Amino acid sequence: MNSNGHKSSRLTAVKSTDFIAGKAVYGRIIDHQTRCTHYHSSVDIIAIKFKCCDRYYPCFECHEEVAGHAPEKWKEDERDTKAVLCGVCGHELTIQEYFSSNHECPECHSSFNPRCQLHYHLYFD
Repeated sequence: MNSNGHKSSRLTAVKSTDFIAGKAVYGRIIDHQTRCTHYHSSVDIIAIKFKCCDRYYPCFECHEEVAGHAPEKWKEDERDTKAVLCGVCGHELTIQEYFSSNHECPECHSSFNPRCQLHYHLYFD
């Protein structure tokens, strides 16, 4: 998405795996801060660990295209699990830390996309 929240048709090199602070991130990745072909604004800098495969993906669409299996949501009683990766500094946040972060990495203070909360229901119960 561009800064206005619209998908962009920008073409760029795509990788299926990248490493952020030593952690593998899978999907249609276009840079070293977890942006992907689906979401790539300046604040699209997180990856979410999918419970079903224990792998980080930038978004649900990347998981759908690459994983080869249905996603599984994190349960409410698993909110102490580290499942969100800051693409800028590599800090892993628990789900609860992410929910409470005010759309900012608690480690490096980089801004996260507040519109990601529109997709919480795809990742978290």
